[in-house]
Amino acid sequence: MGWFLGFGIAGLVVLALALVFDGLLESIGGGPDGFLSLPVIAGFVSALGFTGAVVRGAAGAGPLVATLAGVAAGVVVGWSTWWFSRALIRGGEAPAPRGEDLAGTSGAVVTAIPVGGYGEVLLYLAGQPVKYAAKSAGPVARGTEVWVDSVLSPTSVTVRPVDH
Repeated sequence: MGWFLGFGIAGLVVLALALVFDGLLESIGGGPDGFLSLPVIAGFVSALGFTGAVVRGAAGAGPLVATLAGVAAGVVVGWSTWWFSRALIRGGEAPAPRGEDLAGTSGAVVTAIPVGGYGEVLLYLAGQPVKYAAKSAGPVARGTEVWVDSVLSPTSVTVRPVDH
């Protein structure tokens, strides 16, 4: 049982090292699509060790049965780690937000907009507050809720007050 616990602890150490050195095996040709990444190896070794220890100690099985159970658990955990990491890496298929996406959104005036001049509005682009220079057909006081009519440039918009 000592060997199995040693494997389990070694897997946890490899997992801790993966926080710093992950990507090392992939950079030297670590297999297809990150299959031999440090987290996958750590998951396999830890599952093999801890499952083997549990099967050997709690169930009283022999070393061969404990090893086979550990390898089976290691394969499942290693494959799951590989699959989840691929899903996380490739999951971001949504396009990056652009300034053109602001048309039709609402915001608030933070610097009053004078007639024929620019003020500032606070808008939210992809959930992040961003300040834009703003132009309006008429004067707009600070604190007024506004609606973005169009995007003039990457840093400026045309707005109109929201009618409630």
